[in-house]
Amino acid sequence: MWFKNLAIYRLTEAFTLTPTELEEKLDSLRFKPCSSTEEFSYGWTSPLGRSSEQLIHQANGFIMLCATKEEKVLPTSVINEMTADKITEKEDQEARKLSKKERTEIKDQIIFELLPRAFSFSKKTFVYIDPKGGWLIVDAASAKKAEELISFLRKNLGSLPLVPVSTKEKPVSTMTQWLLKNETPADVLVEDECELRAPEEAGGIIRCKRHDLAAPEIKNHLDTGKQVIKLAISWSDRLSFIVDENLSIKRLKFLDLIQDQVADTETDSAEEQFDVDFTIMSQELSSFLPRLLELFGGENIS
Repeated sequence: MWFKNLAIYRLTEAFTLTPTELEEKLDSLRFKPCSSTEEFSYGWTSPLGRSSEQLIHQANGFIMLCATKEEKVLPTSVINEMTADKITEKEDQEARKLSKKERTEIKDQIIFELLPRAFSFSKKTFVYIDPKGGWLIVDAASAKKAEELISFLRKNLGSLPLVPVSTKEKPVSTMTQWLLKNETPADVLVEDECELRAPEEAGGIIRCKRHDLAAPEIKNHLDTGKQVIKLAISWSDRLSFIVDENLSIKRLKFLDLIQDQVADTETDSAEEQFDVDFTIMSQELSSFLPRLLELFGGENIS
């Protein structure tokens, strides 16, 4: 359950639904497995897993949700080969070239026929809402995956006023200055990974891993105009992560200070452990997120 990525959104209006009201709204789009003819299915499942039917989990005012997506796996090569064979067969029979529309219809029919025999796989996406702090946080490595969940949640709620978080200073500019000056705020430690990009359109990209970012060759790249678009840092010996140019957090790790806090808490069940983990994680992030915005000049509120 520990989030590995943070897609950070700011609620632009107060979130006023009670847990009971939210549960009732989510229930109408509870997850159902794909039927034999469906390519995918998307819906809400319990954050606690199969042991619970509850679609939300609340702890200290934070609300956790979980969306599950099941998709059928149809190899593109198989579809293309079967489609090509069918098109050739029909063109030979009718002694004419098929139109683009007819070719598409044949491909769609092939997919429809293959779906009942296709394998399927499912993935869960966790999200939590912090009504008091005004945050919605999705554990998603891509903006597309986060927006898919948010769109689905809006479908349930009717509306969900929020925007991706933004700061007064561009993260690219701030991170570039950190490396140029070899100087960061006291609670930030630059680690050994970054990605640099030339500012011109289609500019070159350099990726560095397990590398001393204070080394002269890194500064040479920065002096020629390249900018930092991803940077691995740690914060206050509590969190380590990669932050990118859009203020997305990747490969988030909760360090020993946090893990020791978890280890010192005794629990008697998986549900209690989930509650402890969620409480500690959400409280830690509620302290971290305001500081993250401060590092880049404060939140840009338009």
